[in-house]
Amino acid sequence: MSSRVRASSFEKSVNSELIFHAAIRSLGSGSRVSPPKLTQYDQWGRRIDELETSEGWRDLKALSQREGIPGIFYERKYGEHSRSYGFTKMVLMVGDSHEVFCPLSMTDGSARVIELLGSAEMKEKILPRLISRDPAFAFTSGQWMTERPGGSDVSQTETVATPTGSNNAFGPQYILNGFKWFSSATDSQISVALARTGSIKDGSRGLSLFLVPLRLPLLRNPTDPVPPSTSNNIFVHRLKNKIGTHILPTAELSLESTEAYLIGGLNQGIKNISPVLNITRLWSAIASVGGLRKCLAIATAYARVRTIAGGTRLLRDAPLHVAQLASISLVYRALTHLTFGVIRLLGKAECGVAAEGELKMLRMLTPTVKAFAAEKACAGMEDAMTALGGAGYMEENGFGRSIRDSLVEKYVGMGIWEGTTTVLALDLARAAQDPATLKAFITWVEEVVSSCPTDLQERLQEPLGILNGALSELGASLQKPIAPLVPRPALMITGYVASTALLLEHAIWSHGIGHSERDTDAEIVYRWAVEGGMVSAVEDVRRARQNGNNRGKANSLIAFGESERARL
Repeated sequence: MSSRVRASSFEKSVNSELIFHAAIRSLGSGSRVSPPKLTQYDQWGRRIDELETSEGWRDLKALSQREGIPGIFYERKYGEHSRSYGFTKMVLMVGDSHEVFCPLSMTDGSARVIELLGSAEMKEKILPRLISRDPAFAFTSGQWMTERPGGSDVSQTETVATPTGSNNAFGPQYILNGFKWFSSATDSQISVALARTGSIKDGSRGLSLFLVPLRLPLLRNPTDPVPPSTSNNIFVHRLKNKIGTHILPTAELSLESTEAYLIGGLNQGIKNISPVLNITRLWSAIASVGGLRKCLAIATAYARVRTIAGGTRLLRDAPLHVAQLASISLVYRALTHLTFGVIRLLGKAECGVAAEGELKMLRMLTPTVKAFAAEKACAGMEDAMTALGGAGYMEENGFGRSIRDSLVEKYVGMGIWEGTTTVLALDLARAAQDPATLKAFITWVEEVVSSCPTDLQERLQEPLGILNGALSELGASLQKPIAPLVPRPALMITGYVASTALLLEHAIWSHGIGHSERDTDAEIVYRWAVEGGMVSAVEDVRRARQNGNNRGKANSLIAFGESERARL
């Protein structure tokens, strides 16, 4: 795929800069990585909230910054392909990165917000630090949205921002008071945060976006002592005890007269933080793809050396086993094409070269790719683990941590991870309510299909029929009014349709130049459309459309029982 989208020296640069791959694994090995530790009080009972992270965590983060993550995206050496270039490096690193891409993804999103909306002082003093390749100079950023009352529903945000009446060099100064329930990257230098500047009755329309220094003063000379952790009245109540992402410092924070600076317009917080959410959703998709890539690589490597049948054959020669590996590889290829297809749209958008239809597609596919990749990658990683039998269940081979860490992309609807599948499905439904957005997507798919050469169309007659049927069903299901149970299966169809179209686009290219893998590329399109799950996804949408109300009532009875309905 990179052959079709790279700039002239794209591949050479990726290969030459990825010599650090072995170093990544060594930096995150053994005792060098461990969960963070919080010390809330010193020996005299004074509140200090000192957070200690492991050496491996700090070194992996510094290595990433030196490699230009996220600086590559703002240097824009490769123009619209800079996003593809940077994310290619990331997908190769993510399997051994121990979640350092969490703070770096939010740093990327915050940099984009400041680039678009920040004050002149923010652009001059903060932006260069967020995108710096020098770890000693660079900042990382958090993203504080989630609160106890609402989770992903930020309309219930309770944190209040009160203007001080003065202007800081960075912009209008406010004091924040509230509690942030799920705050990752607590060791960052700054964060962007939502806080209420309007009435609680205004819901999300009463929120504004702020830049929050974690310590004051924010900017200081390199020789100055580091200010105390509580210097901006931010208090860490506890570190989260999570199923995975153990090395990542995720905390509950209280803001008690915390100094902050307004970013963008007042009461436009949701609109202003959107670039952060869109960017972090793509980082999340890359984490899913990269985790699956690692697990698949382990499984295929094992099949090349594991002997069976009394040592007379290799596991790679067992047809049933190879069929399992092929099915996992099919998912990996589909997710890779889908994710980088959306990344390419983002790169074009940021460089101002995207057509209007491409901007509409980016809006529709961003929530889709995050959810679809998480749903499919987690299952694929478990399948790869089973390919090693009992050995796959052992902690030391890396499957356990990879699966635990990837589950956060699927289940958590907070902060960086930005939304469970249901939350993202509702966002897709909102995007599709713009007729031009849905039309842009449908038109693109139809154009890809129509560009297929006649001989390739004959070979792919069955999958193309399934693709066209799914596209038709998707268009009908997203028409107003959308049935209550439709958004989630509609998201899955969108993921299947988009990934199939991108695989087809690649197969057409491969076929046209006579590539050595053109037959394999065509077979992948065939299998993904026919066997990958699109047919059942179409049936799910049809059931949701036709029997939505009755099915919803039945769902309540199944989930809660008759007695629950009686109480209601």
